[in-house]
Amino acid sequence: MTNLNTPFMIGNVEIPNRTVLAPMAGVTNSAFRTIAKELGAGLVVMEMVSDKGIQYNNEKTLHMLHIDEGENPVSIQLFGSDEDSLARAAEFIQENTKTDIVDINMGCPVNKIVKNEAGAKWLKDPEKIYKIINKVQSVLDIPLTVKMRTGWSDSSLAVENALAAEAAGVSALAMHGRTREQMYTGHADLETLHDVAHALTKIPFIANGDIRSVHDAKQRIEEVGADAVMVGRAAMGNPYLFNQINHYFETGEVLPDLSFENKMKVAHDHLSRLVNLKGEYVAIREFRGLAPHYLRGTAGAAKLRGTAGAAKLRGAISQAESLAEIEELLQIQK
Repeated sequence: MTNLNTPFMIGNVEIPNRTVLAPMAGVTNSAFRTIAKELGAGLVVMEMVSDKGIQYNNEKTLHMLHIDEGENPVSIQLFGSDEDSLARAAEFIQENTKTDIVDINMGCPVNKIVKNEAGAKWLKDPEKIYKIINKVQSVLDIPLTVKMRTGWSDSSLAVENALAAEAAGVSALAMHGRTREQMYTGHADLETLHDVAHALTKIPFIANGDIRSVHDAKQRIEEVGADAVMVGRAAMGNPYLFNQINHYFETGEVLPDLSFENKMKVAHDHLSRLVNLKGEYVAIREFRGLAPHYLRGTAGAAKLRGTAGAAKLRGAISQAESLAEIEELLQIQK
């Protein structure tokens, strides 16, 4: 078989393999990005950051811009509605962070973002896409990329929107194979992703949506025609998937999933890094929402002391107040 585990370029930045960690709000901070990177992700993308938050020196927003050693190549994703504000924020990021790439969010479907004329709202207007990207890329020396969906309520503008972004100067384009209306329901529209992949001729195309296995990843490269795959929800609780995809791309061999014990070690590592990043109080509360992803489909949970399976363990973690409590529940040996 052809070795697909090869580098590709986004502008002048070399991505060492074909896997990308998708930006996910509340998830892809440096604690999780470093784990994903160590487990094989070629590029990691930061959870979306508000252009206005940067402009107004919002403490929480500026803290989100933290990049750890060993993360690069890394991309910071911005969202906003105003081209001047986005350009100023992009310039600030270039000058004040260690990022390699700036990304613009044109796909976020949640009401809070869309009501502010940001995220997926842009999918209705290819001219606006061109105008904003053209403005932002004009102030940057590092590559600008964009992540979008197939459309607002249908995919009729998917190719036109992608071509507008390419013409305006993006260095790569990622597309989630769902419309805004679909949110996260239904299935990724692989036909539209295929059409977009073949319409773009100057930049890499990164396919996103429903990539849950090594076979899904290979299908996106070989049949859809993508240059790389972006994995989001499937990597929550299973960042080892990046390693599995890279290995499969290179050898055709499917590595077995991590054992339950090893998954718990990754979960504990994630929690420890969150504690270092945000302090124990905040980290414990954030981890309560992340833990169910590590426990999904894990029969081994019943082995843990004092629990009768994943559901009870999830419940116990959701009540935990300290790092020591969670370590005891996960039976982490010091």
